[in-house]
Amino acid sequence: MRDQLFSRLQELFPDMTSIRRDLHMYPELSFQEVNTAKKVADRLTALGLEVRTGVGGMGVVGLLKGGKPGKTVALRADFDALPIQDEKEVAYKSRVPGVMHACGHDIHTAALLGVAQVLSEVREELPGNVVFIHQFAEELPPGGAIAMVKDGCLDGVDVVFGAHVASELPCEVVGINSGFVSAASDQFEIHVSGKGGHAAYPHQAIDPIVIGSQIVMNLQMIASRRIDPLEKVVVSVCTFQGGDAFNVIPDSIVLKGTIRTYSESVREAARVSIQQIVEATCQASGARCEVIYNHGYPATYNHPEESEALFAVARQIWGEEEVIRLPPAMGGEDFAYFVRERPGTFFMVGGQNPEIQATYPHHHPKFDVDERSMVRIGQVFLAALLDYQEKHKR
Repeated sequence: MRDQLFSRLQELFPDMTSIRRDLHMYPELSFQEVNTAKKVADRLTALGLEVRTGVGGMGVVGLLKGGKPGKTVALRADFDALPIQDEKEVAYKSRVPGVMHACGHDIHTAALLGVAQVLSEVREELPGNVVFIHQFAEELPPGGAIAMVKDGCLDGVDVVFGAHVASELPCEVVGINSGFVSAASDQFEIHVSGKGGHAAYPHQAIDPIVIGSQIVMNLQMIASRRIDPLEKVVVSVCTFQGGDAFNVIPDSIVLKGTIRTYSESVREAARVSIQQIVEATCQASGARCEVIYNHGYPATYNHPEESEALFAVARQIWGEEEVIRLPPAMGGEDFAYFVRERPGTFFMVGGQNPEIQATYPHHHPKFDVDERSMVRIGQVFLAALLDYQEKHKR
Protein backbone atom coordinates (compact mmCIF):
# COMPACT_ATOMS: atom_id res chain seq x y z
CA MET A 1 0.00 0.00 0.00
CA ARG A 2 2.81 2.42 0.85
CA ASP A 3 4.23 2.55 -2.67
CA GLN A 4 0.74 3.06 -4.08
CA LEU A 5 0.10 5.99 -1.72
CA PHE A 6 3.51 7.52 -2.39
CA SER A 7 2.91 7.36 -6.13
CA ARG A 8 -0.56 8.88 -5.82
CA LEU A 9 0.78 11.71 -3.66
CA GLN A 10 3.37 12.48 -6.32
CA GLU A 11 0.57 12.70 -8.88
CA LEU A 12 -1.15 15.27 -6.66
CA PHE A 13 1.89 17.56 -6.58
CA PRO A 14 0.37 20.09 -9.05
CA ASP A 15 -2.80 20.28 -6.94
CA MET A 16 -0.82 20.72 -3.72
CA THR A 17 1.23 23.42 -5.41
CA SER A 18 -1.95 25.25 -6.40
CA ILE A 19 -3.24 25.07 -2.82
CA ARG A 20 0.06 26.27 -1.40
CA ARG A 21 0.32 29.21 -3.77
CA ASP A 22 -3.23 30.32 -3.06
CA LEU A 23 -2.48 30.29 0.67
CA HIS A 24 0.79 32.10 0.03
CA MET A 25 -0.90 34.86 -1.94
CA TYR A 26 -3.64 35.38 0.64
CA PRO A 27 -2.04 34.84 4.05
CA GLU A 28 -3.73 35.59 7.36
CA LEU A 29 -2.18 36.46 10.70
CA SER A 30 -2.49 34.40 13.88
CA PHE A 31 -6.00 34.40 15.36
CA GLN A 32 -7.32 35.99 12.15
CA GLU A 33 -7.34 32.97 9.83
CA VAL A 34 -11.02 33.07 8.86
CA ASN A 35 -10.65 32.45 5.12
CA THR A 36 -7.76 30.02 5.51
CA ALA A 37 -9.76 27.87 7.94
CA LYS A 38 -12.73 27.89 5.56
CA LYS A 39 -10.56 26.78 2.62
CA VAL A 40 -9.17 23.90 4.67
CA ALA A 41 -12.59 22.87 5.98
CA ASP A 42 -14.12 22.97 2.50
CA ARG A 43 -11.36 20.72 1.14
CA LEU A 44 -11.75 18.15 3.92
CA THR A 45 -15.53 18.19 3.61
CA ALA A 46 -15.30 17.59 -0.15
CA LEU A 47 -13.21 14.49 0.60
CA GLY A 48 -16.02 13.06 2.71
CA LEU A 49 -14.36 13.50 6.09
CA GLU A 50 -16.17 14.33 9.31
CA VAL A 51 -15.13 17.95 9.85
CA ARG A 52 -15.20 20.14 12.96
CA THR A 53 -14.59 23.85 12.59
CA GLY A 54 -13.94 26.51 15.21
CA VAL A 55 -11.93 24.02 17.27
CA GLY A 56 -10.31 26.03 20.05
CA GLY A 57 -11.03 29.16 18.04
CA MET A 58 -10.01 28.91 14.39
CA GLY A 59 -8.89 25.28 14.28
CA VAL A 60 -10.15 22.67 11.81
CA VAL A 61 -10.17 18.94 12.53
CA GLY A 62 -11.03 16.26 10.00
CA LEU A 63 -11.70 12.63 10.87
CA LEU A 64 -11.19 9.84 8.34
CA LYS A 65 -12.49 6.45 9.45
CA GLY A 66 -10.70 3.50 7.94
CA GLY A 67 -12.47 0.31 6.88
CA LYS A 68 -10.31 -1.98 9.02
CA PRO A 69 -9.62 -2.08 12.77
CA GLY A 70 -6.64 -0.15 14.07
CA LYS A 71 -5.37 2.77 16.09
CA THR A 72 -6.24 6.45 15.75
CA VAL A 73 -3.35 8.52 14.42
CA ALA A 74 -3.31 12.34 14.39
CA LEU A 75 -1.37 14.36 11.81
CA ARG A 76 -0.89 18.08 12.43
CA ALA A 77 -0.17 21.11 10.23
CA ASP A 78 -0.37 24.84 11.07
CA PHE A 79 -1.70 27.58 8.79
CA ASP A 80 -1.04 31.09 10.16
CA ALA A 81 1.27 33.69 8.60
CA LEU A 82 3.58 36.42 9.92
CA PRO A 83 3.49 40.25 9.95
CA ILE A 84 6.30 40.55 7.39
CA GLN A 85 6.32 42.25 3.99
CA ASP A 86 6.91 39.73 1.19
CA GLU A 87 9.94 40.86 -0.84
CA LYS A 88 10.16 37.90 -3.23
CA GLU A 89 9.68 38.47 -6.93
CA VAL A 90 7.53 35.45 -7.76
CA ALA A 91 4.10 35.01 -9.33
CA TYR A 92 2.64 33.79 -6.03
CA LYS A 93 3.98 36.71 -3.96
CA SER A 94 1.71 37.75 -1.08
CA ARG A 95 -1.14 40.02 -2.14
CA VAL A 96 -1.68 41.17 1.47
CA PRO A 97 0.50 44.15 2.44
CA GLY A 98 2.71 43.45 5.44
CA VAL A 99 1.67 39.79 5.77
CA MET A 100 3.37 36.69 4.36
CA HIS A 101 3.94 33.00 4.89
CA ALA A 102 7.55 33.42 6.00
CA CYS A 103 7.77 30.15 7.92
CA GLY A 104 6.33 27.53 5.60
CA HIS A 105 2.94 26.95 7.19
CA ASP A 106 1.34 27.08 3.75
CA ILE A 107 3.64 24.20 2.77
CA HIS A 108 2.55 22.16 5.80
CA THR A 109 -1.13 22.76 5.11
CA ALA A 110 -0.98 21.87 1.43
CA ALA A 111 1.04 18.72 2.20
CA LEU A 112 -1.45 17.51 4.81
CA LEU A 113 -4.39 18.20 2.51
CA GLY A 114 -2.65 16.07 -0.10
CA VAL A 115 -2.29 13.27 2.45
CA ALA A 116 -5.99 13.58 3.30
CA GLN A 117 -6.96 13.17 -0.35
CA VAL A 118 -4.69 10.16 -0.87
CA LEU A 119 -6.00 8.38 2.23
CA SER A 120 -9.62 9.22 1.50
CA GLU A 121 -9.29 7.31 -1.77
CA VAL A 122 -8.31 4.09 0.03
CA ARG A 123 -10.35 4.44 3.22
CA GLU A 124 -11.88 0.97 2.96
CA GLU A 125 -8.41 -0.60 2.97
CA LEU A 126 -7.11 1.68 5.72
CA PRO A 127 -6.66 0.36 9.27
CA GLY A 128 -7.87 2.57 12.11
CA ASN A 129 -8.69 6.26 11.92
CA VAL A 130 -6.76 9.37 10.91
CA VAL A 131 -7.32 12.75 12.56
CA PHE A 132 -6.17 15.73 10.49
CA ILE A 133 -5.37 18.63 12.82
CA HIS A 134 -5.12 21.97 11.01
CA GLN A 135 -3.96 24.40 13.64
CA PHE A 136 -4.29 28.16 13.78
CA ALA A 137 -1.95 30.65 15.50
CA GLU A 138 1.29 28.76 15.92
CA GLU A 139 3.32 31.95 15.60
CA LEU A 140 1.76 34.01 18.39
CA PRO A 141 1.57 32.87 22.04
CA PRO A 142 -0.51 31.55 23.67
CA GLY A 143 -0.90 29.82 20.30
CA GLY A 144 -3.63 27.64 18.92
CA ALA A 145 -2.41 24.20 20.00
CA ILE A 146 -3.28 24.51 23.68
CA ALA A 147 -6.79 25.73 22.87
CA MET A 148 -7.37 22.94 20.35
CA VAL A 149 -6.21 20.32 22.86
CA LYS A 150 -8.60 21.72 25.48
CA ASP A 151 -11.38 21.59 22.88
CA GLY A 152 -10.85 17.88 22.34
CA CYS A 153 -8.83 17.61 19.14
CA LEU A 154 -6.88 14.69 20.64
CA ASP A 155 -9.88 12.81 22.01
CA GLY A 156 -9.49 9.15 21.11
CA VAL A 157 -6.06 9.74 19.53
CA ASP A 158 -3.29 7.22 20.22
CA VAL A 159 -0.30 9.01 18.66
CA VAL A 160 0.40 12.34 16.97
CA PHE A 161 2.88 13.38 14.28
CA GLY A 162 3.83 16.90 13.19
CA ALA A 163 6.01 18.30 10.41
CA HIS A 164 7.93 21.46 9.60
CA VAL A 165 9.75 22.45 6.44
CA ALA A 166 13.37 23.50 7.10
CA SER A 167 15.02 26.18 4.97
CA GLU A 168 18.47 25.20 6.26
CA LEU A 169 18.22 21.58 5.03
CA PRO A 170 18.61 20.54 1.37
CA CYS A 171 15.30 19.82 -0.30
CA GLU A 172 13.69 16.51 0.70
CA VAL A 173 16.25 15.64 3.40
CA VAL A 174 14.39 14.35 6.48
CA GLY A 175 15.50 15.26 10.00
CA ILE A 176 14.28 13.23 12.99
CA ASN A 177 15.50 12.89 16.56
CA SER A 178 14.36 11.66 19.96
CA GLY A 179 14.07 13.75 23.11
CA PHE A 180 13.91 17.54 23.18
CA VAL A 181 13.83 19.10 19.70
CA SER A 182 12.70 22.66 20.49
CA ALA A 183 12.94 24.89 23.54
CA ALA A 184 10.51 26.55 25.89
CA SER A 185 10.22 30.13 24.63
CA ASP A 186 9.47 32.66 27.36
CA GLN A 187 9.39 36.45 27.16
CA PHE A 188 10.40 39.12 29.62
CA GLU A 189 9.91 42.87 29.80
CA ILE A 190 11.91 44.99 32.24
CA HIS A 191 10.90 48.54 33.17
CA VAL A 192 13.55 50.67 34.90
CA SER A 193 12.49 54.03 36.38
CA GLY A 194 15.23 56.44 37.39
CA LYS A 195 15.43 60.20 37.44
CA GLY A 196 15.92 62.22 34.29
CA GLY A 197 18.25 65.13 33.94
CA HIS A 198 20.74 67.10 31.87
CA ALA A 199 23.46 65.00 30.29
CA ALA A 200 26.04 67.55 31.48
CA TYR A 201 25.11 66.87 35.11
CA PRO A 202 24.61 63.11 35.38
CA HIS A 203 25.32 63.15 39.13
CA GLN A 204 21.99 64.93 39.62
CA ALA A 205 20.11 62.14 37.84
CA ILE A 206 19.54 58.42 38.31
CA ASP A 207 20.51 57.28 34.85
CA PRO A 208 18.33 54.37 33.64
CA ILE A 209 20.46 54.01 30.50
CA VAL A 210 23.52 53.04 32.55
CA ILE A 211 21.43 50.88 34.89
CA GLY A 212 19.79 49.14 31.94
CA SER A 213 23.22 48.48 30.43
CA GLN A 214 24.33 46.91 33.71
CA ILE A 215 21.21 44.73 33.70
CA VAL A 216 21.94 43.52 30.17
CA MET A 217 25.45 42.48 31.20
CA ASN A 218 24.39 41.00 34.53
CA LEU A 219 21.74 38.83 32.86
CA GLN A 220 24.51 37.11 30.94
CA MET A 221 25.64 35.55 34.22
CA ILE A 222 22.53 33.36 34.28
CA ALA A 223 23.99 30.90 31.76
CA SER A 224 26.95 29.09 33.39
CA ARG A 225 27.24 31.35 36.46
CA ARG A 226 23.83 30.73 38.02
CA ILE A 227 22.80 27.67 36.00
CA ASP A 228 24.94 24.61 35.30
CA PRO A 229 26.79 25.16 32.00
CA LEU A 230 25.80 21.63 30.97
CA GLU A 231 22.15 22.71 30.93
CA LYS A 232 20.55 24.28 27.86
CA VAL A 233 19.68 27.94 28.48
CA VAL A 234 19.75 31.07 26.31
CA VAL A 235 19.17 34.60 27.61
CA SER A 236 18.81 37.28 24.93
CA VAL A 237 17.93 40.95 25.44
CA CYS A 238 16.57 42.04 22.07
CA THR A 239 15.25 45.58 22.56
CA PHE A 240 16.52 48.53 24.62
CA GLN A 241 14.16 51.50 24.45
CA GLY A 242 14.68 54.83 26.23
CA GLY A 243 15.40 58.47 25.58
CA ASP A 244 15.03 60.53 22.42
CA ALA A 245 17.52 63.39 22.80
CA PHE A 246 21.32 63.32 22.66
CA ASN A 247 21.77 65.50 25.74
CA VAL A 248 18.92 64.43 28.02
CA ILE A 249 19.04 61.56 30.49
CA PRO A 250 15.58 59.94 30.32
CA ASP A 251 13.39 59.07 33.26
CA SER A 252 12.94 55.44 32.25
CA ILE A 253 13.87 52.65 29.85
CA VAL A 254 12.34 49.34 28.78
CA LEU A 255 14.20 46.13 27.97
CA LYS A 256 12.60 43.15 26.21
CA GLY A 257 13.98 39.72 25.56
CA THR A 258 13.57 35.97 25.64
CA ILE A 259 14.65 32.95 27.66
CA ARG A 260 15.02 29.55 25.98
CA THR A 261 15.29 26.34 28.04
CA TYR A 262 14.43 22.62 27.93
CA SER A 263 14.17 21.58 31.59
CA GLU A 264 11.24 22.97 33.62
CA SER A 265 13.51 23.35 36.66
CA VAL A 266 16.02 25.36 34.62
CA ARG A 267 13.16 27.39 33.18
CA GLU A 268 12.01 28.37 36.67
CA ALA A 269 15.56 29.03 37.87
CA ALA A 270 16.10 31.41 34.93
CA ARG A 271 12.87 33.27 35.69
CA VAL A 272 13.81 33.71 39.35
CA SER A 273 17.34 34.81 38.40
CA ILE A 274 16.03 37.56 36.12
CA GLN A 275 13.86 38.93 38.91
CA GLN A 276 16.70 38.86 41.45
CA ILE A 277 19.29 40.38 39.13
CA VAL A 278 17.05 43.23 38.01
CA GLU A 279 15.92 44.07 41.54
CA ALA A 280 19.46 43.98 42.95
CA THR A 281 20.92 46.09 40.13
CA CYS A 282 18.23 48.74 40.44
CA GLN A 283 18.35 48.81 44.24
CA ALA A 284 22.12 49.40 44.16
CA SER A 285 21.56 52.45 41.94
CA GLY A 286 18.49 53.89 43.59
CA ALA A 287 16.16 53.08 40.69
CA ARG A 288 12.77 51.38 40.68
CA CYS A 289 11.94 48.40 38.50
CA GLU A 290 9.19 46.09 37.29
CA VAL A 291 9.71 42.70 35.64
CA ILE A 292 6.92 41.25 33.49
CA TYR A 293 7.53 37.59 32.69
CA ASN A 294 5.35 35.68 30.23
CA HIS A 295 5.59 31.93 29.83
CA GLY A 296 5.52 30.93 26.18
CA TYR A 297 5.39 27.46 24.67
CA PRO A 298 6.97 24.60 26.62
CA ALA A 299 9.81 22.57 25.14
CA THR A 300 8.85 20.02 22.49
CA TYR A 301 9.77 16.47 23.47
CA ASN A 302 9.84 13.72 20.84
CA HIS A 303 8.89 10.43 22.46
CA PRO A 304 11.72 7.92 21.87
CA GLU A 305 9.65 4.89 20.83
CA GLU A 306 7.68 6.72 18.13
CA SER A 307 10.66 8.81 17.01
CA GLU A 308 13.05 5.89 16.67
CA ALA A 309 10.44 3.85 14.82
CA LEU A 310 9.91 6.67 12.32
CA PHE A 311 13.66 7.22 11.98
CA ALA A 312 14.19 3.54 11.20
CA VAL A 313 11.43 3.28 8.62
CA ALA A 314 12.46 6.57 6.96
CA ARG A 315 16.05 5.33 6.62
CA GLN A 316 14.77 2.08 5.19
CA ILE A 317 12.88 4.03 2.53
CA TRP A 318 15.26 6.89 1.69
CA GLY A 319 18.66 5.86 3.02
CA GLU A 320 21.21 7.31 5.44
CA GLU A 321 22.13 10.34 3.35
CA GLU A 322 18.52 11.50 3.03
CA VAL A 323 17.47 10.84 6.65
CA ILE A 324 19.57 12.45 9.36
CA ARG A 325 19.63 12.97 13.10
CA LEU A 326 18.58 16.58 13.56
CA PRO A 327 20.22 18.23 16.59
CA PRO A 328 18.03 19.98 19.20
CA ALA A 329 17.16 23.60 18.46
CA MET A 330 16.41 26.56 20.71
CA GLY A 331 13.47 27.81 18.66
CA GLY A 332 9.94 27.53 20.03
CA GLU A 333 7.08 25.39 18.69
CA ASP A 334 3.65 24.83 20.22
CA PHE A 335 3.46 21.28 18.88
CA ALA A 336 4.83 20.77 22.41
CA TYR A 337 1.26 20.82 23.74
CA PHE A 338 0.25 17.85 21.57
CA VAL A 339 3.13 15.61 22.66
CA ARG A 340 2.49 16.55 26.29
CA GLU A 341 -0.88 14.83 25.93
CA ARG A 342 -0.04 11.95 23.57
CA PRO A 343 3.10 10.13 22.42
CA GLY A 344 4.43 11.32 19.10
CA THR A 345 7.17 13.03 17.19
CA PHE A 346 7.89 16.24 15.29
CA PHE A 347 10.04 15.88 12.16
CA MET A 348 11.65 18.26 9.68
CA VAL A 349 11.92 18.13 5.89
CA GLY A 350 14.37 20.23 3.93
CA GLY A 351 13.18 22.87 1.47
CA GLN A 352 16.43 24.60 0.55
CA ASN A 353 17.28 25.01 -3.15
CA PRO A 354 19.81 27.66 -4.26
CA GLU A 355 18.71 27.29 -7.91
CA ILE A 356 15.39 29.00 -7.11
CA GLN A 357 16.79 31.36 -4.42
CA ALA A 358 15.22 29.24 -1.67
CA THR A 359 18.07 29.89 0.75
CA TYR A 360 16.73 32.57 3.10
CA PRO A 361 16.03 31.69 6.74
CA HIS A 362 12.60 31.41 8.29
CA HIS A 363 10.92 34.77 9.08
CA HIS A 364 12.96 36.53 6.37
CA PRO A 365 11.14 38.82 3.86
CA LYS A 366 12.48 36.70 0.98
CA PHE A 367 11.77 33.33 2.58
CA ASP A 368 10.76 30.58 0.18
CA VAL A 369 11.26 26.83 -0.15
CA ASP A 370 11.27 24.23 -2.89
CA GLU A 371 7.68 23.04 -3.20
CA ARG A 372 8.82 19.46 -3.75
CA SER A 373 9.25 19.38 0.03
CA MET A 374 5.45 19.04 0.25
CA VAL A 375 5.58 15.59 -1.33
CA ARG A 376 8.31 14.42 1.03
CA ILE A 377 6.43 15.80 4.07
CA GLY A 378 3.34 13.92 2.92
CA GLN A 379 5.32 10.74 2.34
CA VAL A 380 6.80 10.88 5.84
CA PHE A 381 3.31 11.37 7.29
CA LEU A 382 2.13 8.32 5.34
CA ALA A 383 5.14 6.24 6.38
CA ALA A 384 4.60 7.18 10.02
CA LEU A 385 0.92 6.30 9.85
CA LEU A 386 1.34 2.94 8.14
CA ASP A 387 4.32 1.88 10.26
CA TYR A 388 2.50 2.75 13.48
CA GLN A 389 -0.61 0.83 12.44
CA GLU A 390 1.50 -2.18 11.45
CA LYS A 391 3.33 -2.21 14.79
CA HIS A 392 0.10 -1.85 16.79
CA LYS A 393 -2.20 -4.31 15.08
CA ARG A 394 -5.10 -5.28 17.30
